[in-house]
Amino acid sequence: MSENVFRISVAAVGLAFAVIFCVVVVPPLLESGDVVGAALAGFVNPYASGYSSDTILCWVVLAIWVVYESKSLSIRHGWIALLIGLVPGVATGFALYLILRSRQLQEAT
Repeated sequence: MSENVFRISVAAVGLAFAVIFCVVVVPPLLESGDVVGAALAGFVNPYASGYSSDTILCWVVLAIWVVYESKSLSIRHGWIALLIGLVPGVATGFALYLILRSRQLQEAT
């Protein structure tokens, strides 16, 4: 897979999740105005709790990776991906980090 196909594919998945998030989550959130309730709604049953826990821990793994590579490979601006990983979500934040990382590693060579 070429670098260009990689970046386009990752960006497409990240963007797709952001759009899905906005279409599914934002309207009911605007209607209720309850941000805390919306966040806790991911834990309404054992299945949702499992998926929510997975997502939260994926963000933690991403955070560890971002911090590690900021020191070991001097990858910059990973903190932006971590913020985007909180809203709209890890899929978009992770995609952004991979693109940032890819560009910076390519520039370094």
